[in-house]
Amino acid sequence: MSESLELPSLDVRRSVRSQVIHALRAALVAGQMVPGEVYSAPTLATRFGVSATPVREAMLELVKEGLVLTVPNKGFRVRELSDRELDEITEIRLMLEVPATVDLIGRAGPRDLAELRPVAQRIVEFARQKDLINYLEEDRRFHLGLLALAGNEQLVTLVGELRARSRLFGLGPLAETGELAGSAAEHLEMLRLIRAGDAERLERLMKVHIGHVRGSWAGRMEEAP
Repeated sequence: MSESLELPSLDVRRSVRSQVIHALRAALVAGQMVPGEVYSAPTLATRFGVSATPVREAMLELVKEGLVLTVPNKGFRVRELSDRELDEITEIRLMLEVPATVDLIGRAGPRDLAELRPVAQRIVEFARQKDLINYLEEDRRFHLGLLALAGNEQLVTLVGELRARSRLFGLGPLAETGELAGSAAEHLEMLRLIRAGDAERLERLMKVHIGHVRGSWAGRMEEAP
Protein backbone atom coordinates (compact mmCIF):
# COMPACT_ATOMS: atom_id res chain seq x y z
CA MET A 1 0.00 0.00 0.00
CA SER A 2 1.25 3.48 -0.83
CA GLU A 3 3.23 5.14 1.97
CA SER A 4 1.87 8.54 0.89
CA LEU A 5 -1.60 7.78 2.28
CA GLU A 6 -2.20 10.26 5.11
CA LEU A 7 -4.98 9.40 7.54
CA PRO A 8 -6.03 11.43 10.59
CA SER A 9 -6.01 10.30 14.21
CA LEU A 10 -9.48 9.49 15.49
CA ASP A 11 -11.54 11.25 18.15
CA VAL A 12 -12.55 8.76 20.85
CA ARG A 13 -15.69 10.77 21.58
CA ARG A 14 -17.20 9.79 18.22
CA SER A 15 -18.06 6.37 16.86
CA VAL A 16 -14.84 4.81 15.56
CA ARG A 17 -16.65 3.20 12.64
CA SER A 18 -18.28 6.52 11.71
CA GLN A 19 -14.94 8.33 11.85
CA VAL A 20 -13.24 5.68 9.74
CA ILE A 21 -15.97 5.87 7.09
CA HIS A 22 -15.67 9.65 6.88
CA ALA A 23 -11.87 9.58 6.77
CA LEU A 24 -11.75 6.86 4.10
CA ARG A 25 -14.42 8.60 2.03
CA ALA A 26 -12.43 11.84 2.14
CA ALA A 27 -9.23 9.96 1.21
CA LEU A 28 -11.07 8.46 -1.77
CA VAL A 29 -12.41 11.80 -2.95
CA ALA A 30 -9.02 13.48 -2.50
CA GLY A 31 -7.44 10.81 -4.68
CA GLN A 32 -5.12 9.65 -1.88
CA MET A 33 -6.55 6.14 -2.21
CA VAL A 34 -5.95 5.31 -5.84
CA PRO A 35 -7.85 2.99 -8.23
CA GLY A 36 -6.21 -0.36 -8.82
CA GLU A 37 -4.39 -0.52 -5.50
CA VAL A 38 -5.53 -3.06 -2.90
CA TYR A 39 -5.98 -1.85 0.70
CA SER A 40 -6.23 -4.33 3.55
CA ALA A 41 -8.29 -3.66 6.68
CA PRO A 42 -5.45 -4.60 9.10
CA THR A 43 -2.99 -2.24 7.39
CA LEU A 44 -5.49 0.64 7.39
CA ALA A 45 -6.33 -0.13 11.02
CA THR A 46 -2.65 0.25 11.92
CA ARG A 47 -2.62 3.66 10.23
CA PHE A 48 -5.66 4.71 12.25
CA GLY A 49 -4.45 3.14 15.48
CA VAL A 50 -7.63 1.06 15.92
CA SER A 51 -8.63 -2.60 15.56
CA ALA A 52 -9.36 -4.07 12.13
CA THR A 53 -13.06 -4.66 12.86
CA PRO A 54 -14.38 -1.07 12.50
CA VAL A 55 -12.16 -0.55 9.46
CA ARG A 56 -13.50 -3.71 7.80
CA GLU A 57 -17.08 -2.63 8.60
CA ALA A 58 -16.37 0.82 7.17
CA MET A 59 -14.92 -0.63 3.98
CA LEU A 60 -17.96 -2.90 3.56
CA GLU A 61 -20.15 0.18 3.87
CA LEU A 62 -18.14 1.82 1.09
CA VAL A 63 -18.62 -1.36 -0.97
CA LYS A 64 -22.40 -0.89 -0.64
CA GLU A 65 -21.98 2.69 -1.83
CA GLY A 66 -20.10 1.43 -4.89
CA LEU A 67 -16.90 3.28 -3.99
CA VAL A 68 -14.68 0.23 -3.47
CA LEU A 69 -14.71 -3.41 -4.55
CA THR A 70 -13.98 -6.49 -2.46
CA VAL A 71 -10.87 -8.46 -3.42
CA PRO A 72 -11.26 -11.98 -1.89
CA ASN A 73 -8.56 -12.86 0.67
CA LYS A 74 -6.72 -9.58 0.03
CA GLY A 75 -8.79 -6.56 0.93
CA PHE A 76 -10.49 -3.81 -1.02
CA ARG A 77 -9.79 -2.03 -4.29
CA VAL A 78 -10.90 1.48 -5.16
CA ARG A 79 -13.42 1.49 -8.00
CA GLU A 80 -12.26 3.48 -11.00
CA LEU A 81 -14.65 6.01 -12.52
CA SER A 82 -14.45 7.21 -16.09
CA ASP A 83 -14.24 10.89 -17.01
CA ARG A 84 -17.73 10.57 -18.46
CA GLU A 85 -19.13 9.30 -15.15
CA LEU A 86 -17.45 12.12 -13.25
CA ASP A 87 -18.72 14.70 -15.74
CA GLU A 88 -22.25 13.32 -15.37
CA ILE A 89 -22.01 13.46 -11.56
CA THR A 90 -20.94 17.11 -11.76
CA GLU A 91 -23.79 17.91 -14.17
CA ILE A 92 -26.35 16.42 -11.80
CA ARG A 93 -24.86 18.34 -8.87
CA LEU A 94 -25.18 21.58 -10.81
CA MET A 95 -28.83 20.85 -11.56
CA LEU A 96 -29.60 20.07 -7.91
CA GLU A 97 -27.39 22.27 -5.77
CA VAL A 98 -27.45 25.58 -7.62
CA PRO A 99 -31.24 26.20 -7.53
CA ALA A 100 -31.56 24.68 -4.05
CA THR A 101 -28.92 27.06 -2.68
CA VAL A 102 -30.38 30.10 -4.42
CA ASP A 103 -33.81 29.20 -3.01
CA LEU A 104 -32.37 29.60 0.50
CA ILE A 105 -32.45 33.36 0.04
CA GLY A 106 -35.27 34.59 2.27
CA ARG A 107 -35.69 31.11 3.83
CA ALA A 108 -32.44 30.62 5.74
CA GLY A 109 -32.41 32.70 8.89
CA PRO A 110 -29.42 34.59 10.35
CA ARG A 111 -28.97 31.92 13.03
CA ASP A 112 -28.86 29.13 10.41
CA LEU A 113 -26.17 30.94 8.45
CA ALA A 114 -24.23 31.86 11.60
CA GLU A 115 -24.00 28.16 12.52
CA LEU A 116 -22.36 27.39 9.18
CA ARG A 117 -19.85 30.24 9.37
CA PRO A 118 -17.39 28.41 11.69
CA VAL A 119 -17.48 25.45 9.29
CA ALA A 120 -16.62 27.76 6.39
CA GLN A 121 -13.79 29.27 8.42
CA ARG A 122 -12.37 25.83 9.20
CA ILE A 123 -12.39 25.05 5.47
CA VAL A 124 -10.22 28.11 4.90
CA GLU A 125 -7.88 27.13 7.73
CA PHE A 126 -7.49 23.54 6.54
CA ALA A 127 -6.72 24.82 3.03
CA ARG A 128 -3.91 26.94 4.50
CA GLN A 129 -2.65 23.95 6.46
CA LYS A 130 -2.78 21.77 3.31
CA ASP A 131 -4.86 19.26 5.27
CA LEU A 132 -6.90 17.70 2.47
CA ILE A 133 -8.74 15.07 4.52
CA ASN A 134 -10.14 17.57 7.02
CA TYR A 135 -10.66 20.12 4.24
CA LEU A 136 -12.94 17.71 2.40
CA GLU A 137 -14.72 16.64 5.58
CA GLU A 138 -15.57 20.24 6.46
CA ASP A 139 -16.43 20.99 2.81
CA ARG A 140 -18.88 18.08 2.88
CA ARG A 141 -20.31 19.23 6.22
CA PHE A 142 -20.79 22.78 4.93
CA HIS A 143 -22.54 21.91 1.67
CA LEU A 144 -24.80 19.24 3.12
CA GLY A 145 -25.58 21.53 6.05
CA LEU A 146 -26.48 24.30 3.62
CA LEU A 147 -28.76 22.01 1.63
CA ALA A 148 -30.36 20.72 4.84
CA LEU A 149 -31.75 24.23 5.35
CA ALA A 150 -34.01 23.56 2.35
CA GLY A 151 -35.77 20.87 4.42
CA ASN A 152 -35.44 18.10 1.80
CA GLU A 153 -33.71 15.06 3.33
CA GLN A 154 -33.66 13.15 0.03
CA LEU A 155 -31.79 16.00 -1.61
CA VAL A 156 -29.14 15.96 1.12
CA THR A 157 -28.73 12.17 0.87
CA LEU A 158 -28.48 12.20 -2.92
CA VAL A 159 -25.95 15.03 -3.06
CA GLY A 160 -23.92 13.35 -0.32
CA GLU A 161 -23.73 10.19 -2.41
CA LEU A 162 -22.77 12.11 -5.55
CA ARG A 163 -20.03 13.97 -3.71
CA ALA A 164 -18.62 10.72 -2.32
CA ARG A 165 -18.30 9.25 -5.80
CA SER A 166 -16.17 12.13 -7.12
CA ARG A 167 -12.37 11.98 -7.46
CA LEU A 168 -10.28 15.12 -6.99
CA PHE A 169 -6.71 14.22 -7.90
CA GLY A 170 -5.80 17.89 -8.41
CA LEU A 171 -6.35 18.96 -4.80
CA GLY A 172 -2.85 18.10 -3.61
CA PRO A 173 -1.00 20.36 -6.09
CA LEU A 174 -3.51 23.18 -5.47
CA ALA A 175 -2.91 22.95 -1.72
CA GLU A 176 0.85 23.06 -2.23
CA THR A 177 0.68 26.21 -4.37
CA GLY A 178 -1.83 27.93 -2.06
CA GLU A 179 -4.49 28.12 -4.78
CA LEU A 180 -6.90 25.98 -2.77
CA ALA A 181 -7.37 28.91 -0.38
CA GLY A 182 -9.29 30.77 -3.08
CA SER A 183 -11.80 27.94 -3.45
CA ALA A 184 -12.06 27.70 0.33
CA ALA A 185 -12.94 31.40 0.67
CA GLU A 186 -15.91 30.89 -1.66
CA HIS A 187 -17.81 29.21 1.19
CA LEU A 188 -17.77 32.41 3.24
CA GLU A 189 -18.86 34.34 0.17
CA MET A 190 -21.84 31.99 -0.31
CA LEU A 191 -23.09 32.81 3.18
CA ARG A 192 -22.61 36.55 2.56
CA LEU A 193 -24.57 36.45 -0.71
CA ILE A 194 -27.43 34.48 0.86
CA ARG A 195 -27.63 37.06 3.64
CA ALA A 196 -27.47 39.89 1.11
CA GLY A 197 -30.19 38.30 -1.03
CA ASP A 198 -28.04 38.50 -4.16
CA ALA A 199 -29.47 35.60 -6.18
CA GLU A 200 -27.66 36.42 -9.43
CA ARG A 201 -24.16 36.45 -7.94
CA LEU A 202 -24.91 33.45 -5.73
CA GLU A 203 -26.01 31.40 -8.74
CA ARG A 204 -22.86 32.41 -10.61
CA LEU A 205 -20.64 31.56 -7.65
CA MET A 206 -22.25 28.16 -7.11
CA LYS A 207 -21.71 27.22 -10.76
CA VAL A 208 -18.06 28.24 -10.54
CA HIS A 209 -17.58 26.46 -7.21
CA ILE A 210 -19.10 23.14 -8.28
CA GLY A 211 -17.27 23.49 -11.60
CA HIS A 212 -13.97 23.19 -9.71
CA VAL A 213 -14.74 19.47 -9.30
CA ARG A 214 -14.06 18.87 -12.99
CA GLY A 215 -11.74 21.84 -13.35
CA SER A 216 -8.85 22.83 -11.08
CA TRP A 217 -9.73 20.27 -8.37
CA ALA A 218 -9.37 17.55 -10.99
CA GLY A 219 -6.07 18.95 -12.26
CA ARG A 220 -7.54 20.79 -15.26
CA MET A 221 -7.21 24.40 -16.30
CA GLU A 222 -10.20 26.69 -15.68
CA GLU A 223 -11.16 29.92 -17.33
CA ALA A 224 -11.18 32.92 -15.02
CA PRO A 225 -14.76 33.49 -13.75
